[in-house]
Amino acid sequence: MSKRTKQDLLHTPEGVWDHYGRDWAEYNYTEKVIGETLRNYGYEGIRTPSFEYFDVFSKEIGTTPSRELYKFFDREGDTIALRPDFTPGVARCTAKYYMDETKPLRFRYEGSAFINNSSLQGRLKEMRQTGAELMNDASVYADAEMIAMLVQALRSTGLSEFLISVGNVEYFKGICEAVSLDEETEETLRDYISGKNFFAAEDLLRSRDVDKRYQDLFLSITSIMKDAGELSRAASEAPNERSAKALLRLLDVLHVLKAYGADRYVSIDLSLLSRYHYYTGIIFKGYTYGVGDAIASGGRYDQLLSCFGKKAPAVGFMIPLDTLMEALRAQKIQVPAEPEPETLYYTEENFEEVLQEAKRRRDAGSSIALQKKE
Repeated sequence: MSKRTKQDLLHTPEGVWDHYGRDWAEYNYTEKVIGETLRNYGYEGIRTPSFEYFDVFSKEIGTTPSRELYKFFDREGDTIALRPDFTPGVARCTAKYYMDETKPLRFRYEGSAFINNSSLQGRLKEMRQTGAELMNDASVYADAEMIAMLVQALRSTGLSEFLISVGNVEYFKGICEAVSLDEETEETLRDYISGKNFFAAEDLLRSRDVDKRYQDLFLSITSIMKDAGELSRAASEAPNERSAKALLRLLDVLHVLKAYGADRYVSIDLSLLSRYHYYTGIIFKGYTYGVGDAIASGGRYDQLLSCFGKKAPAVGFMIPLDTLMEALRAQKIQVPAEPEPETLYYTEENFEEVLQEAKRRRDAGSSIALQKKE
């Protein structure tokens, strides 16, 4: 192990950075207004540990691949992992403390998540995230509430030009079921379609001798649905009830979103799939100008809580604050921040007098720093 110099220690490891001054103030304000929006919808704060037992994020649960987790051992020899994603931890916490609760549970969170990306990817390894989870509600109204609340949360930051792409993973799974695709092929196809690598998807389907009708259905997933009429027609042509129900669910969500006035921010994208395999139904991502990554992601995960012993439906979303801040700055949207502290100077002779003035202003809500006059 090489010994680092004092100069080396001034720098952060790759994939993390410092936030200070105006930058910290803008992050803090943005996180605060999003949190206030979620609170206004009835979401209560929840805080889970930064690290959990490794099995909370295992492959069986369907979260981040093991190679991308930060893992270590505790004194008892148990494998521990830094959270790469808040949802499994919130699901575990809900199962532990609300096992017998059947009424809807609404939680909001904020904090850091950690993913050990390759240094060649140029992505952050510590990401500030904020988000919400709605448990014990399987209704279309819960799906729509989550998307409408996300729209309102993004608008509260000053963002006005963005789009929420909405899909349903059950449509893709339904076609896979109709074709009887093996697990490995389904996994590869999922990666190709979610990565928008449609030529590779077509080659894979041909190599597996998939019937031309089903090839066309898989590849039609790549088309953006322009309106409810197209969605209805696609539902009538679905290969089985599972896929048809997925599209009809999307229609119902759009109907409720219209009541919220949020439908103008939404488009349907059936190719929207996730690396997180715990998603079971509606899935969505937010996009805007100035950044290449999504500014929000979420969906329904009705089987996840059962991994912790509680059978309950759930839906949620997450906003990666770093990506959102990048978008706000790229679009030159001014983010309000707390004013810098005012400095009051004192001498040994007038210290008590200046101190009383500082106390008076602080009590009135001002930020006052005391500094001795040179």
